[in-house]
Amino acid sequence: MMFRTPAATIGDDLIALRRDLHQHPEIGLHLPRTQEKILAALDGLPLEITLGKELSSVVAVLRGGRPGPTVLLRGDMDALPVHEETDLPYASVVPGAMHACGHDLHMACLVGAARLLSDVQTSLSGNVIFMFQPGEEGPGGAEPMIAEGLLEAAGGATDAAYTLHVLSASDRNGLITTRRGAFMAASDKLGIIVRGAGGHGSAPHRAKDPIAVACEMVMALEMFVTRAFDIFDPVVVTVGQFHSGTVDNVIPATAMFDATVRSFSHGSRAKLHTGLAQVVRGVAAAHGVDVDVDYEWGYPVTINNDDEAVFAAEVATEVFGADRFEWLPNPGAGSEDMAYVLDKVPGAYLNLGACPPELDPDTAPNNHSPFAQFDDSVVPDGAALLASLAERRLERG
Repeated sequence: MMFRTPAATIGDDLIALRRDLHQHPEIGLHLPRTQEKILAALDGLPLEITLGKELSSVVAVLRGGRPGPTVLLRGDMDALPVHEETDLPYASVVPGAMHACGHDLHMACLVGAARLLSDVQTSLSGNVIFMFQPGEEGPGGAEPMIAEGLLEAAGGATDAAYTLHVLSASDRNGLITTRRGAFMAASDKLGIIVRGAGGHGSAPHRAKDPIAVACEMVMALEMFVTRAFDIFDPVVVTVGQFHSGTVDNVIPATAMFDATVRSFSHGSRAKLHTGLAQVVRGVAAAHGVDVDVDYEWGYPVTINNDDEAVFAAEVATEVFGADRFEWLPNPGAGSEDMAYVLDKVPGAYLNLGACPPELDPDTAPNNHSPFAQFDDSVVPDGAALLASLAERRLERG
């Protein structure tokens, strides 16, 4: 079925839902008002609904009229700890909280897909799981939802999974993009504390200066990144904070720095975990100081299944036309906990351009900015895209 026309018919309802969610953002894993609004929006549909135990998730299962595979569609629910500066008439009324990454649009799109697919329930050959997920911005909601049985919610294994993400900048309005393979980076954190011996700044030979050693570590990490990794499988290590000392004439006893660590393959991620620690321990040993290394695992690489990415591209092109779809040449360096789903289920992650038409995508405020704006006229198309992916994947078997 072509869902664009029925999606347009319910577009006003979906946009009203999006704007209500935008005005009342909630952060993290516990989103009681957001959950309540999603449940109200789904009320009356032929769905089997399960609420999360450890988080405010909503899992809704639509059972088709004929047996077949199970497809999962996902929309994240949480906002960011950002104070909105847009002055929109439906701007956030919650100080210090904003849907600056478009998750309000994602929820509206997923509700729309649930309504569209419910209308054709009897013709569906299989099941659809609608995954409304808190905590994508941290600390992560996909893993606990999987642990609570998300992927078996329809009674068996999930065969395919899809999600979309709106962009306030970079892409023109309405453009759909995806790629085969790595779609977004893994994101980990490296924490270093160098433990030397303090002393007077005039007599560094009587101390063990942790600042000098920590500085050498930073430079050594840069060398490691550029000389140990294939340029076609890149990694990023960025030291974002460095702290030590109190005054100019005292050598402190400790120095610390933290770095974000990004990678695009499981192999490079594992190599970073081992290699970064080896580098800083080697530098510490050379200078006779101690070092504490804390490697904090974050979200893994988000990897699209090649076949599912091609399928998604074909559906997007057929539904919206060739001018509305482009292949992404490179993955993004952001991270996503949809990665945990795609690690277990073949699927595809897609982007949808939502830059307001009056703004230039190249200069518009980006996702996560307090000035980010999203054109919610794309919501009906987002709903139609998700519904089309599910219906056609079920037809494929």
